[in-house]
Amino acid sequence: MTADPTMARIAQGVELNHHQGQREAARDLFARIWDDIGGEQGDPLHVCVLAHSMADVQDDVDQELMWDLRALAAVGQITDERVAQAGVPLSVAGLYPSLHLNLSECYRKLGDLDRAREHLQRARDGIGALGDDDYGKLIRDGLEQVAAQLDAAT
Repeated sequence: MTADPTMARIAQGVELNHHQGQREAARDLFARIWDDIGGEQGDPLHVCVLAHSMADVQDDVDQELMWDLRALAAVGQITDERVAQAGVPLSVAGLYPSLHLNLSECYRKLGDLDRAREHLQRARDGIGALGDDDYGKLIRDGLEQVAAQLDAAT
């Protein structure tokens, strides 16, 4: 299996954001990658993962939501074969809980609690596709956190 250079570049941006605290540098790198892949016309796996990552570096919730919706739109065009080919250790089904978790959080921040609850439920419905590993725990913890915030908002 050959490493996917675009996925490696996206991983660099995630590293800049999550581990080095350089949101702006990550956002700039993601924007260059977005242009390089042809935006929404690019490989659906790249579009999904890049948009999902780009959402995390937005300062404006509406922009974050726009990127998360792009990621969700692209995931339906990805095959398990393509995910494996890129070296992603998840099935396509394993991508959905995180996408819906992020959408739930966006809608919660925007005050659209019904949509937030809908995406929270969709994330919960897909949680079985995640393993019992650090990633699975991260998503499960995130779901609990958003659920508690939504309960408090009622």
